[in-house]
Amino acid sequence: MKLLVVEDHPIVISGCRALFSDDDDVTMIEVRTASAARDAMREHTPDVTVVDINLPDGSGLELTREFVNQYPEARIVVFSMSDTPMIAVQAIECGAKSYVSKNGNPFDLRDAVFAVDRGEPWISDDLIQEIALLRAKAPGTSALLSDREHLVLRMLTRGRSMAEIANEISVSYKTIASDCATLRTKLNARTSSEMIRIAVELKLV
Repeated sequence: MKLLVVEDHPIVISGCRALFSDDDDVTMIEVRTASAARDAMREHTPDVTVVDINLPDGSGLELTREFVNQYPEARIVVFSMSDTPMIAVQAIECGAKSYVSKNGNPFDLRDAVFAVDRGEPWISDDLIQEIALLRAKAPGTSALLSDREHLVLRMLTRGRSMAEIANEISVSYKTIASDCATLRTKLNARTSSEMIRIAVELKLV
C-alpha cells in the first residue's frame, strides 16, 4: 500500500511512521503542505491519503474536496485535533472515507487506513454516536454552536473586534474572549483568522 501523509507537525509524522513501521507492505510518503500534496498525488497515486485538517498553506477539508473531485478513486482519511462531530460531518461531506481525531486511540489511525484501503469507511463508535445525535437535533453541521456563538462568528466575519462585539451585545469583553476561545476549540482553529475561514467553509455564517 502506498500511503500519503499530509501533515506539518514532525511529532505527528514520527508517530505515523511508528504506527506502520512493522508493515512491510506499507510505503509511507510524507509531505507537509497542500501544494506538496498535490505534487505527490500526481506522482505517486497513493492508495490511501491521510490529510491533516489544518495545513500551513490551506485547508485540509478543501484539499480533500479537491482530491475527490480530481481523483474519484481517492481514499482520504481526514486527521484532526478536533473530536467535534460537526467537523467530522463536514469531512465526510467533502468526500473523506474516514475521520480520525488525534485525541483518540493512536491505533485508530492505523485501523482507519487499513479499512479505507479495503474500501470500507471508518469512524470511531463514539464519534458515530455523536454524529447521529447531532443530526437528530438539527440538520447541517452547526448544531453544536450556541445562538451567541453564531452571532459572534457573524460579527467577526463582518470585521468587528471583540471589544466592539461586547459593546454591541451588552456583555463583557471577557465573555466574548471566552466565546472566541470556545469557537476556536470547536472549529479546530489555531487563530481567529483561521476560525473565520473555517466558519465560512462550513457555511456557518
